[in-house]
Amino acid sequence: FVVGGYTAGTGTRAATFGGLLLGQSRDGGLAYCGRVGGGFSDRDLDRITLELARLSASASPFATTTPDDRKATWLRPEVRLVVEYAGITSAGVLRLPVFKGFVEATSTVAVISPASARPHLDPKEKDLTTQLDVRSQKVHLEGAGWTLPLTNLDKVLWPATTDRSAVTKRDLLRYAIAVSPLALPHLRDRSLTLLRFPNGIAGKRFYQRHWEQELPPFVETVRIFSDGEGRNQRFLLCNNLQTLLWLCQVADIEWHASLARTRREPDATQLSSDFATSLATLEASVLNYPDFLLFDLDPYIYAGSEAPGAEPEPSRPAFARTCEVAFALKETLDSLGLRSFVKTSGATGVHVYVPVLRQFDYPELRAIATTLFSDLAGRRPKDVTMEWVSDKRRGKVFLDANQNARQKSLAAPYSPRAKPGAPVSLPQEWADVGSIYPGDLSILDPWWTDRDDPWADILDRKNDLKKMLGL
Repeated sequence: FVVGGYTAGTGTRAATFGGLLLGQSRDGGLAYCGRVGGGFSDRDLDRITLELARLSASASPFATTTPDDRKATWLRPEVRLVVEYAGITSAGVLRLPVFKGFVEATSTVAVISPASARPHLDPKEKDLTTQLDVRSQKVHLEGAGWTLPLTNLDKVLWPATTDRSAVTKRDLLRYAIAVSPLALPHLRDRSLTLLRFPNGIAGKRFYQRHWEQELPPFVETVRIFSDGEGRNQRFLLCNNLQTLLWLCQVADIEWHASLARTRREPDATQLSSDFATSLATLEASVLNYPDFLLFDLDPYIYAGSEAPGAEPEPSRPAFARTCEVAFALKETLDSLGLRSFVKTSGATGVHVYVPVLRQFDYPELRAIATTLFSDLAGRRPKDVTMEWVSDKRRGKVFLDANQNARQKSLAAPYSPRAKPGAPVSLPQEWADVGSIYPGDLSILDPWWTDRDDPWADILDRKNDLKKMLGL
């Protein structure tokens, strides 16, 4: 595509640009194809900005008016780019374009390709699945320097559905082994909230945040002051494969992790690591400063089969609407120069994560999320709501900023969910959002075999909110 103009940048991109207006030659004129604002490195931004002044034009190069006419600065259409996009609207506008590279004068495309982000299982642990292939209900799983007794391996944790077979504890353990290279980096150094189902998802469940009982020697813990009890408690960390497997053994079906980490390096060395003395020391510590600004999108669009007063059942139309809202949120984040990452909740909704330098505490990030959600609700009142009364959410996507709280935890990337069919909370590329319905993939489907982790470098791509806000 050629660049026919640009919109002004804000926040961290105030000195460069917000989005580039794209066009293609059609029927002798330049047709408007949309605006791209994502995928640019700092180097790309600097290079393109130098070109903008040189190519300044007094009139639009496009054959017709564009949605950006009032705010655009026009350019001679000489710079050519390659973008990746998710589709084309009926108006000929690209859906979710992302910059991929320049087309040089030689017509050679300099496409920016990230290095492979696929982690691998330690060779010493590769025979663990083989050890599970026994007829016995019990086995002593032996890894590199550790042993874990496992019991009730054929206990059904997810009952069979019309289109899915039953899923057992043995199946959950196999999944945990296979997906551990992808999942563990997103669990490491984060306090856990266990969601345990001793008799499977059809039975009773209970949450467990503290653990005072004896633990296997390989399970790491951290003492954190607990607001509710007024004293410090021992919280679990999942920092290795054997701990993840132990969680499966105790029927912790969902892996819920905090948004904040115990480790201060590399961007929070100025913060304390005293989590246990008092509420005041906890609030001054690194555990009160999360790595992410979180946007939780939850549809209240009913399938029609729900019992009176019940929450909405998963449905494809509801998920599609939620994805549309996620794209609208991404446009806002892109316009602010904020990199964002997305995953399915594994149930009905979508989670959007914005990795941030640890400069703001939970209440401050919650205020930022609320502000951006309020803007979205003001622009799309028929589609979204921030109402806390469930009945007032009907037919809309609920925007929940209150997950940005120290007491909260969320299903971590690649966590199974306690829903029929054993679905997974799946990180995705933005271009893939909406193409995979959460119920289409379960822990029994080997979708992870050749999968790169689209979130592999999420902590290396943090946004500087203070710079964006001019602080």
